[in-house]
Amino acid sequence: MAEKRPIEKLRWRMAVLLFCATVINYVDRQALSVMASEITADLGLSNIDYSNILQAFLICYTGMYLLAGYLIDRWGTRMALAVSMVWWSIANALHAASRGGLSLGIFRALLGIGESGNFLAAEKAISEWFPPKERGIANGLVNAAAATGAILAPPLIVWIYTSWGWRFAFILTGGLGFVWLYFWLTWYWTPAKHPRITADEREMLASASKIVHRPLRWRQLFGFRQTWGLFLARVIADPVWWFYLFWLPKYLREDRGFTMVEIGLVAWMPYLTADIGSILGGWASGRLVEKGIEPLKARKLTMLPCALMMPLGLLVAYSESSIVAVGTICLITFAHMAWKTNLMTMTNDIYPTAIVGSIAGIVGLGSGLGGTIFTRITGYVVEGYSYKAVFVVMAFLHPIALLVLHSIIKGPLDQEAAPSQEQAYKAA
Repeated sequence: MAEKRPIEKLRWRMAVLLFCATVINYVDRQALSVMASEITADLGLSNIDYSNILQAFLICYTGMYLLAGYLIDRWGTRMALAVSMVWWSIANALHAASRGGLSLGIFRALLGIGESGNFLAAEKAISEWFPPKERGIANGLVNAAAATGAILAPPLIVWIYTSWGWRFAFILTGGLGFVWLYFWLTWYWTPAKHPRITADEREMLASASKIVHRPLRWRQLFGFRQTWGLFLARVIADPVWWFYLFWLPKYLREDRGFTMVEIGLVAWMPYLTADIGSILGGWASGRLVEKGIEPLKARKLTMLPCALMMPLGLLVAYSESSIVAVGTICLITFAHMAWKTNLMTMTNDIYPTAIVGSIAGIVGLGSGLGGTIFTRITGYVVEGYSYKAVFVVMAFLHPIALLVLHSIIKGPLDQEAAPSQEQAYKAA
């Protein structure tokens, strides 16, 4: 059999695979929130019950971050993401068997266990396949995929729901992951092992990681200021995204009086602007890096205007106009995703590829922790008061997070303090 010819810029095919995995991740994750009002009514669940079910997902999602990051570094990106996809796809399909809050919470918890590996594996894959100047845009594509999944979910899920009911929606979306799995196992390998990579691309990627470091133990990763800076920034700011992901359709239905059809027509808009923010945020910091600005400084400069936009969220709380509210939410999701893309890319800028999975797990733990706490509080606030207080608090989380991040992270990890590629697997 003739040897297949090398493919130019093969790394962008890897980006497409990561994009598609994340789209599926978010379609599966959003299925419940899109149909929340109907499912909670069908199963006789209150807002607090719904909050507890969301917590089941978030607690398991958060708790698995550390283990998932460790396994990604140990197993490698290819195998770890494949296992993660199979697990969460089955868990999503099982939602169709729910008979009450307990069973729905159990299936939601299983979904959280599986989905935790997606972004961690994507961050490691980006470190493996992209040089520093392109990592911002690559991370932007992954974050855009999250928003794309959230865009596709409302019309797709509403269509399935109105045609066949909410249970079938989980079965159908759960099957998407197995289609993706074929392409992933066929195409994804590290640059050093990929049979279709060009010599120039392999050398370019190898030269980007030729740094010698001293060995570390996994627990020592907690000793770096950079780890805590990234962790705390995610704790403080990520609850904004979790809120819009899990509560937006329910908010539009209950507080703004939208019908299910109107939700299907409108709820995708904030995620479209989030898509745009992901791409532009990564592109903007990448352009600054190309102009010679140090990567961490470039990320922070891009994040600053995003943080300053977030207090506009007060308009959502106090405007009587649904058009103003939805428009402001679109601006907020744009700014958040531009922010998050650069925050995620800092992981690639600060740490060597061999431990990116473990670090991403620690930092991701902050995201899940913040989301878990905020979601719990949200359930009680909405049940006992209104959504208004939630929007007021969210308006100031990003400026606070940026101040914390800037005060803690002053530069990249000392090259002598981090492990080599070979040593890191022993240390992790």
